[in-house]
Amino acid sequence: MDRTIAAVATPLGEGGIGIVRLSGPEAVEIGDKIFRAQRGQKLQDLKTYRLRYGQIVDPTTDRQIDEALALVMRGPHSYTGEDVVELQCHGGIISVQAVLNLALRSGARLAEPGEFTKRAFLNGRLDLSQAEAVIDIIQASTSLGLEVAVDQLEGSLSRRIRDLQTRLYGVVVKVEASIDFPEEDLPEVDLLELEEALVISLEELANLLATADDGKILREGLKTVITGKPNVGKSSLLNKLLDENRALVTDIPGTTRDTIEEVINLQGVPLRLIDTAGIRESEDLVEQLGVARSLDLIQEADLILHVLDSSVPLSSEDHEILDKTKDQKRIILVNKVDLEPSWDMSKLGDLGDAPVLEISLVHQGHELVEQLGEAILSQVGSGAILSSAGSKALVTRTRHKHALLEAQQGLERALDTFRGGLPLDLIAVDLYEALEHLGEITGETVRENVLDQIFAQFCIGK
Repeated sequence: MDRTIAAVATPLGEGGIGIVRLSGPEAVEIGDKIFRAQRGQKLQDLKTYRLRYGQIVDPTTDRQIDEALALVMRGPHSYTGEDVVELQCHGGIISVQAVLNLALRSGARLAEPGEFTKRAFLNGRLDLSQAEAVIDIIQASTSLGLEVAVDQLEGSLSRRIRDLQTRLYGVVVKVEASIDFPEEDLPEVDLLELEEALVISLEELANLLATADDGKILREGLKTVITGKPNVGKSSLLNKLLDENRALVTDIPGTTRDTIEEVINLQGVPLRLIDTAGIRESEDLVEQLGVARSLDLIQEADLILHVLDSSVPLSSEDHEILDKTKDQKRIILVNKVDLEPSWDMSKLGDLGDAPVLEISLVHQGHELVEQLGEAILSQVGSGAILSSAGSKALVTRTRHKHALLEAQQGLERALDTFRGGLPLDLIAVDLYEALEHLGEITGETVRENVLDQIFAQFCIGK
């Protein structure tokens, strides 16, 4: 934190603008070393949020590197809470790198991934859940995912966590006071009020946890695996959903030997479609590896699209795949219904609540995509996703979910202790534990190694 950091803040490549960002105690001083304003002003003389036009100059050779705009943002009213200088140059690969190298030679050090946002967190500009929302905004693959990330950046989740903490701190203060100062004439703990606070807090935790699965889908995408025997139409289905010839399709069984993954936007829900190798017995080593990978992906999937061929008799392999996916969310797609059928639906046995769609990938077009889209959303509970997104507070990360579960367990123990008539000091222990886990979400009690893991996901320059 005592060093000034620098990095390229725009994507690598050719573009209209390339930005080199500096942040730290010497950001303005280093900026003055390599930037010369057209009218001769020094950056250190500028007030915050002021922009100047000039040239980037190598101070050792007095050679001009590029022309640029220099923007000064004084701490604490900047993204990082420190003095920040942004040098907006032409967006060439070589020119931007040259400007960065000048900043590094002039006293800055190269920023680590996510270090600008990490400094914003450490300087109190953002809490940890808001900092994580920054990378979610960058990586959002749908407008609904972006909306949820922006809401979290604005503090939607943080406010609900703080409300929980405020209620529980109020209980802890009264409990601790009655324990530590029994001789004082303090009002006794209202037991009904204490129980009500615990019950309300548990309800709030349950409401937040109910959004966790939907929030994870919006942030990471619904992992949807297309399965079936070779040559049933799995790759054709992928191409139909993508509306492009992404996967190679032939009449030769076993054409797909490895997985193909693409993402589509399904009414705001990112769908991670994975086409797998056809599952069958084979002596081909490469195909065997593909089949093994397909079986692994089935276990990891959020949703299975299992494709069957109605024009050929069902085999033991068909029933084996159906059995392997019986405990997962799935949709059964009976393909090639335009051909003479070789079996009827009664041969499939008990499929539970899995929808069965009779389709023809050859003859059906956009109406098939709409039909399948509705079936997929019905399986993942799109209504819950959309209503949760509208509530402006979703739990989108596994880390948050685990912390909430731990807090929930602590409060449940506290409530059981209270209802069991045990001493208040035992209740206080569980309340403190719950508060500690809630603090992990906003970063009040987070460990250093957890911070490193979180910000390692960021790109350099953010």
